[in-house]
Amino acid sequence: MRSTIRFLGLIVGFLWLSPVDAATCRDPAGFEAWLAAFKREAAASGISPSAIGALDGVVYDPGIVKKDHGQGVFRQSFEQFAGRMVPPRLHRGQALMKQYAATFARIEQTYGVPAPVIVAIWGLETDFGAGSGNTPTLRALATLAYDCRRSDMFQAELMDALRLIQRGDLSSSARGAWAGEVGQTQFMPSSYLKFAVDFDGNGRRDLIHSVPDVLASTANFLRSYGWQRGGAWTPGSANFAVIKEWNRADVYARTIAYFATRLAGGE
Repeated sequence: MRSTIRFLGLIVGFLWLSPVDAATCRDPAGFEAWLAAFKREAAASGISPSAIGALDGVVYDPGIVKKDHGQGVFRQSFEQFAGRMVPPRLHRGQALMKQYAATFARIEQTYGVPAPVIVAIWGLETDFGAGSGNTPTLRALATLAYDCRRSDMFQAELMDALRLIQRGDLSSSARGAWAGEVGQTQFMPSSYLKFAVDFDGNGRRDLIHSVPDVLASTANFLRSYGWQRGGAWTPGSANFAVIKEWNRADVYARTIAYFATRLAGGE
């Protein structure tokens, strides 16, 4: 689940393919009582009082619910989507591969994932960090956790966000996509907890500001799903199946693979 404000209409359509009634299914007036109960649950789960305090002042956002309930089917073909997304980012992606060449070499040695694949994801998700989103993350997660459509999923994500705050890896004021993804390659809190690594050695796993952490964590995600060192990533390959663990939409996964091939000097 990764989307950005800039590419919201594209990526969200990949993940939830049928529109639903845009009307709210829970009374917004009950949000404060629900949040108080959630705080008690967080305390019972071992979350520290200071981390729970990050929820103080968090409010329900009906605009987020409207976006979540109003999603429709994504109708672009691979040729349309890749043709629109890849060419404008190709030169910048090539320049970043050179700029961070030493980091990418260390990442590939550690995780087995080559630079073109990581850069393709980076570029498609947030335009290389330029479009990570500006929605307060806790507000987004709490709103969607209170809403009835996917409440269990987002309550778990909200709890993981508090764990990240407690661990010191996420600021209580963090901002990201409206569906709760954060960072330059758009990790949900649960993935942040599982796969984020401190690759710059500063003691924090920072997927918002630290490019080495962002790139290495993305590679760690792929490695954890079975990326094969030195293998092809074209459709039908084992590594393409791993790319689909990043985003299961075939058009999006194929665009990642195509972008990576272009970055690697292929067609």
